[in-house]
Amino acid sequence: MKLHGELSVNGKSYKKGDDVHWLCIYPFFFVHMGMFGLSGFFLAYADKESPTFFLFLHGGFAIFIYTIFYKTIFGMESIKWMFINGALGLFGIYSELDWILSLFGTEIGDYPPYTHIIPFLYYILYTFLLRQAFLDFTRSRDDAEKQRRAERKYIIISMVVYAIFYVI
Repeated sequence: MKLHGELSVNGKSYKKGDDVHWLCIYPFFFVHMGMFGLSGFFLAYADKESPTFFLFLHGGFAIFIYTIFYKTIFGMESIKWMFINGALGLFGIYSELDWILSLFGTEIGDYPPYTHIIPFLYYILYTFLLRQAFLDFTRSRDDAEKQRRAERKYIIISMVVYAIFYVI
């Protein structure tokens, strides 16, 4: 993948336009974002009186930093579409978070609306990272036809997952 800004990975500096192997990016972000995303989820939904200030401080800071990394790695155009697609996918996110909360014996409606902001944003960032990884794992980022096929497969897989969560 070609970088859209300067980045340093394990002490090695990369310039805008340099190729970076996906192993330098995805393992770190999947683990790191998984940990921060889970902590944001548990902070938001630990109980109905969750510490809102700390949730927004902790989650807002992390989301801001991840967005800067995403801009550097994937470019501003991708970031713009990440948030547009996230806004369009609010129903899917809502149903998936509701399903996850049902595993803990609660519902998304049991919490005030502002509580969902951080988990929704983490979800948008994580699914964006999954799509980017899918494009790189299928080696379709630099081939328009392969990218169209990979994106169709990604959409179909996502829709199946959404449908399963909605029905369950």
